[in-house]
Amino acid sequence: MGAQKSIHAGKAKIDVNVDFTHKLCAALMLQPFRNSGSPLELVIGSLCIKHPNLFGKSEKLDVLWDKGLYDSNILITYRKPRPEWLAQQSFVVQHSVSPEIGVHGLPDDNFSRSGSGGVNLSRLSAGLDLSEPASSNWSSKTSIKFEHIRPVSDEGRSINRDTHGFPVTCSGGYNDSMVVVKQESRYAKANDRSFSQFSLQIEQGVPILSKWLIFNRFKFVASRGLKLGPAFLLSSLTGGSIVGDIAPYQAFAIGGLGSVRGYGEGAVGCGRSCLVANNELTFPLSQMLDGAVFLDCGSDLGSGRHVPGNPSLRHGKPGNGIGFGYGLRFKSQLGHFQVDYAVNAFQQRTVYFGFSNLPS
Repeated sequence: MGAQKSIHAGKAKIDVNVDFTHKLCAALMLQPFRNSGSPLELVIGSLCIKHPNLFGKSEKLDVLWDKGLYDSNILITYRKPRPEWLAQQSFVVQHSVSPEIGVHGLPDDNFSRSGSGGVNLSRLSAGLDLSEPASSNWSSKTSIKFEHIRPVSDEGRSINRDTHGFPVTCSGGYNDSMVVVKQESRYAKANDRSFSQFSLQIEQGVPILSKWLIFNRFKFVASRGLKLGPAFLLSSLTGGSIVGDIAPYQAFAIGGLGSVRGYGEGAVGCGRSCLVANNELTFPLSQMLDGAVFLDCGSDLGSGRHVPGNPSLRHGKPGNGIGFGYGLRFKSQLGHFQVDYAVNAFQQRTVYFGFSNLPS
């Protein structure tokens, strides 16, 4: 159920888009992470407000609110216009609450599913984004933000330890604070038969106060697509590492959709380092239907034991995993529908469904 409305304020136009959906299918088809105390918990929705001329000088204000089954996110962005040859500035405030399944989730069904470990993260961040003008095939963005992270239980109470009694914060208290400087660079090149993409993210925790986290973290994603007759081969490699102070929730989680299919979220492992490879071959079956075969693999490179509390060992995660399978891709004017059938190294089978409203 959705609604869209335009409100005229003076010469400005505010676009409001509201979408609410009652997720009955989720209650019937999927086991919830925790017991639902109210039917309202099965309601998901989004609210988007855009003001293109806030103070009469083309300043843009975007407000986005999303609510999922067990998570919520509020994002407020303010942009002040600048000449195209200068870095574009955005002031961003964000607050989110979501289950920490990747690290603290409990693997089940031969690692094909991850249930709640009773740890959720309440994140509040505020700062400045600077997007440099794109040059050739390269683009870059720099941000500096203050972040405050507070673990909470499923009932919303602040916690500082998990179900096994191990700390869930770096400080050992009920919250962590940090100032993070992040640099992201992207490269993209494409022609009629292939494309290449590469992105590199580097984060630095700045200890303005002695109790704040100090760390260095980097992550890269390299992708290559190649047309092979009527088929298309897509390969990608993702890796990263982090040194310095680290809370368990900062570890790289391996497993799940977008990582190693056939496993639950984070069910392969979580570590200070990671390496994940994905390969997928798609081929046309009809004008609107494509078939696909895929092979995913990932590893924490033996770094799981260096995460505080060693959650991977306590939850029995293998640290390495491989998943393979096949799927269908249906394209229509309403969007793209995707279904994947995956098998992991323990011969456990999982079916994934996905839908995007991008037009074909």
